[in-house]
Amino acid sequence: MKRRTLACALSVALGFTAVPGSARSEDLLQIYREALASDPTLAAARANFVATQELLPQARAGLLPVFSLLGNANVQNYSNRVHTDPGVTVTQQFPLYSYTASASQPLYRMQNWISVDQAKVQVGQADYTLASAQQDLIVRVAQAYFDALLAQFTIDLIESQKAAVSENLALAKRNFEVGVATITDTNDAQAKYDQIVAQEISAQNDLANRMAALRAIIGRTPNALVRVDRTYEPQLPKPTAIEPWVAKAISENYQVRIAQSNFDVASLEIDRQRAGHYPTLDLVASFNQTYSGGAATTNIAGNFNQDSRLGVIGVQLNVPLYQGGLVNSRVRQAIANLETSRQNLESARRAAELLAQTSFAGVTSGVAQLKALAQALKSAQVSYDSNKLGLEVGVRTNLDVLNQQQQVFQTRFNIAQAYYNYIINALRLKQSVGTLSDQDVEQINRDLAG
Repeated sequence: MKRRTLACALSVALGFTAVPGSARSEDLLQIYREALASDPTLAAARANFVATQELLPQARAGLLPVFSLLGNANVQNYSNRVHTDPGVTVTQQFPLYSYTASASQPLYRMQNWISVDQAKVQVGQADYTLASAQQDLIVRVAQAYFDALLAQFTIDLIESQKAAVSENLALAKRNFEVGVATITDTNDAQAKYDQIVAQEISAQNDLANRMAALRAIIGRTPNALVRVDRTYEPQLPKPTAIEPWVAKAISENYQVRIAQSNFDVASLEIDRQRAGHYPTLDLVASFNQTYSGGAATTNIAGNFNQDSRLGVIGVQLNVPLYQGGLVNSRVRQAIANLETSRQNLESARRAAELLAQTSFAGVTSGVAQLKALAQALKSAQVSYDSNKLGLEVGVRTNLDVLNQQQQVFQTRFNIAQAYYNYIINALRLKQSVGTLSDQDVEQINRDLAG
């Protein structure tokens, strides 16, 4: 019963009624689905995922045989004059054709094996990177969507307040004309009305900016957003203790996993660079065929043709002895890069821990804050009604009524803001532990639609 009462109180406080949006209005799920197809950040992450998949076959190519075929065709023109008595002149022109087929199979190349291990880690990392981009999109869409709804709700509150203040201004003017009120009441009401007009202009501009933020994600400005039909009672996170959330965030957060993959690749890079000292052994084979022919013009004419073949098969050993210190320098560089990756991993863990802590606190405090604000709204409404009655009997001024009316509207705004912050923090809490998914968007959309 208490839960239903609180939910009803929040609905009244937020001003949400069960009035569905227009046929052209779009809800959170519709915006998110369009963002999946249109957001350039996610599209870039998908393209990067596809590109990263090619790292593994590229690395494996270093373990597979290599075949090549080289062909040549040319004409040679040779002339030689020997200054003797009698002199001898040799002129020769003949074609030369050859081709060489070669093959090699690595037998021992430690660097290539390590490159395969690195590629496997990077391909796995691509999964985390894409999943992180998808989770980030959920939070960005939800944030932009609820910011736009809050901006629209602010305009609705301002319009309601403007109408109420306009009524008070008219009443103050009538009372002043009949002599039952001073000009002060009229001036107070006029000042409040002018202030609300200025706030309305600012709110309209804020709404335009919020819709522009949505346009940046989906590539167009939504026709309209579905208003929230109702609110559901906020729930505490499960488990209700923060320690399990922090522990899971440190190990399961996608940014932590990405940083861990970078650390693993950097560790393997040290081994790969050290393998530059190791010998390599390849199985090699080649076959060459050459044909040449032509005629020679000398004091004694003659013709000749030549056809040769050469086949080779064996093993080729390469033992690096000294490369000017290149390998040692690369090893030192890889060790320094490993330390960079280690610190980045620690930074990612701390960031995940912070996100879990702040999001958990935002959810738990949001539950308590919404309950307190719901009660504060009831008290503010009672005080406002009392001040209106006091104005009628002459014990309260019009300024007292206007101030209390402002308190009612401000409390309604605070409730709407706290409610949306609660939803965003709930999403970020799941993001911190790597469990945020499309199903969470669908569930929120169902809960808000009633």
